[in-house]
Amino acid sequence: MAIGKNKRLSKGKKGLKKKIVDPFSRKEWYDLRAPTVFETRVVGKTLVNRSQGTKNAVDYLKNRVVEASLGDLNNNEEQAYRKFKLRVDDVVGKNCLTSFHSMSITTDKLRSLVKKWQSLIEAHVDVKTTDGYLIRMFAIGFTKRSANQVKKTTYAQTAQIRTIRKKMFEIMTREATSGTMKELVQKFIPESIGNEITKACQNIYPLQNVYVSKCKVIKFPRVDTQKLYESHGSLEDTGSKIKSEFKEPAVQAEV
Repeated sequence: MAIGKNKRLSKGKKGLKKKIVDPFSRKEWYDLRAPTVFETRVVGKTLVNRSQGTKNAVDYLKNRVVEASLGDLNNNEEQAYRKFKLRVDDVVGKNCLTSFHSMSITTDKLRSLVKKWQSLIEAHVDVKTTDGYLIRMFAIGFTKRSANQVKKTTYAQTAQIRTIRKKMFEIMTREATSGTMKELVQKFIPESIGNEITKACQNIYPLQNVYVSKCKVIKFPRVDTQKLYESHGSLEDTGSKIKSEFKEPAVQAEV
């Protein structure tokens, strides 16, 4: 063999591997804390790499979005069909302070509401709260049988649907623009906006299963740390329970 042709001799033994380091050994756990609107304050935990050099763990935690069921947040299984997304706005010690990001209803709940022989009415509106959140709200409702109705179907006329949709716009705009984001979340939990729409539309056409099906923030205001700390109170506090007059309607065999 010619001299200088055996290149493997200079590279050492073949098959030597790098030392395997467990990636979890570099990570830390942080608590995710929900605002005082909800009963359960600690929603869960999240992982992040430790601060090292110019890389700060807080920068990687901010703006993370977590999803939780309202049934878990309020320890009430009857409210499990509603989901809330919370965004991490600040980190204090090992606690991530969150604020409202969006709200929606589970797919199986929406599917269970849709039935034959009734009209489905939907509406959405863009509104701004008093503390600067630009949000888009979606409402959904269904027509209802009258007490002594003989007719099989409960279809509303186009003019009636248009009038009901206009009422939905008015009520959602009024409820959202009259308060802060925290006050609006407090209205979502007991389903007070849906009840308002049902009462207002009673004379146009009886409605049932009226919900604010979705609410998402289109534009966030600048984070005010003082207001954020106020919405979380003391880190040892438990949330306050919001009383709900809303009762889940019984499942109907026919519509």
